[in-house]
This record gives sequence, C-alpha cells and structure tokens, in this order.
Amino acid sequence: MSWFNPYHVPSASLQSVRRAAVAGAFYPAQPARLQAMITQFLENATLPRLRGRVRAVIAPHAGYIYSGSIAGYSFRALAPLPQDATVFLMGPAHYVPVSEVSLGYFRSMETPLGLVQVNEAMVQQLAEESPCLTIQNDAHIPEHSLEVELPFLQMIASDRFQVVPMLFGRPNAECVAESIIPKIINDPKAQIVVSSDLSHYHPYATARRLDMAFIDAVLQGDVAAVARGEACGRLPILTLMYIADALGWSPHLLDYRNSGDTAGDKRQVVGYTAIAYTEE
Repeated sequence: MSWFNPYHVPSASLQSVRRAAVAGAFYPAQPARLQAMITQFLENATLPRLRGRVRAVIAPHAGYIYSGSIAGYSFRALAPLPQDATVFLMGPAHYVPVSEVSLGYFRSMETPLGLVQVNEAMVQQLAEESPCLTIQNDAHIPEHSLEVELPFLQMIASDRFQVVPMLFGRPNAECVAESIIPKIINDPKAQIVVSSDLSHYHPYATARRLDMAFIDAVLQGDVAAVARGEACGRLPILTLMYIADALGWSPHLLDYRNSGDTAGDKRQVVGYTAIAYTEE
C-alpha cells in the first residue's frame, strides 16, 4: 500500500493553541462551576478493589449532565496522574472526515481550567514513523470527544502532564497499536484514555442488552465481537485491546449506565461505560 505522509504539508504545521470548542455546551465554561462539578463526579465514584496500577481507561464523552458521573469512575481510577505523564488521548472524529488517525499538532489545548500541554515531540515522531498516523489539525478544531476528557485530566493531575491527541477515522487498529506499544514500553508513566460512548438512540431495554454484550466482549478480549458492536469509539477501543493484550493489562468494569439513568428519558438513550485496564 502506498503511503503519503502529510507531515510536511501546510496543514501539518505546528499551531499554538487548540481553543476550547464546547465549553458552555458540553460542560460549564466557568472554572469554579466546572471544578465543583468534576469534584463531585470523582467523589461519588466508588471503585471496586483493583489489583495493580491503572494504565488505561475507557470513558464516555457526552455532555457532563448525561455522562459525567460515569466518567468520574474512569478518572478516579486513573488518579493521580504522575508528574510529567504522557496521556495518549484517543477518540472518534465526529465532524471532519479522517481516513485513519489524525494527530493534533498543537503546543497546547485550552479548557476553562487552563492549558494542557501537547507532547509535540511525540506527535512528530509518530507522524514520521507510522503509516496509519498523520497530522491533521483541522479535524481537532471542532471536536468534542477529546476535549471533554481534558478537564477531568486536569483535575486529577498532581503536576504537569502532556497529551497526544488522536482522532480516529477508520484505521487498522492493529497498526495503531503497533505504533503506540513501543512508546508505552519506553515510558512507564505513559497512560491511555479512550473516549467512547456506546449504543445510540435505542429504547432503554434494548440499549442495555446491546451495551452489556459489548462490554462483556471488551472484558473477555473478544476482538471480533467488539468490531461488530455499537460504539462510536469502537476503533480506539480495539486499539486499546490490542495494546492491553500485548502488554498483559487486564480490563475491569467500573460503571455502566445510559442517558435514561442520568437524564431521565428512556425512549431513546445513549450508553456510557467506565472501564479500567490494570498492569499487575
């Protein structure tokens, strides 16, 4: 297969700040309100006993009134971020077409809580080395799937940390995993956050059935079943599953609910889960 690397084209040039796109819509734009909301989500999350260190989580990315309480479980499990940690932040592209995986080449990403530094060197390295990872900043500008996870990361950070923004189109998940695994092995502080909702707009009972089957497939490491399942972040989840299998990480269900549980309307719901991967 021929490969064109857009790293050297104008759209791949380093941009200073990726401005917040959904503050005031998906989550509060006022820092004090945002901090108070996330603090409550984290404090209300009661985790099972997890053996080993948490290296990765799956978290939802809807508006906080719908999925923030479930995301609280993911980020409480991940807390605290070690100083100078690099977080590979993976989610689906909703607005701008992405063929494989779009890396965000910014100095930082903005939220109402301040700026999150991007690991520019890692973005460059991945774009140069991998046939399935390219720089495409325009896909990141309007996207919510990564942005909504950033305030949670800021709230659990003990000090400085960096992110590698990764928006998925339709890549080969094994190729993406093979690109990331050496970086994880070489950096014991590296962690992964996969941003994904589950089924969309089914009646409550149907959604629960579909979502629990999908979650069971994730927990069992059933790649084929996950590939057939309904989740907007299915490909980032598959990538994480390949990484976890290679590195011996184990998945643990922390929470599952849907918008019928959190927002009340059970006629058409969206599913949300929190899953942690531990390294023994």
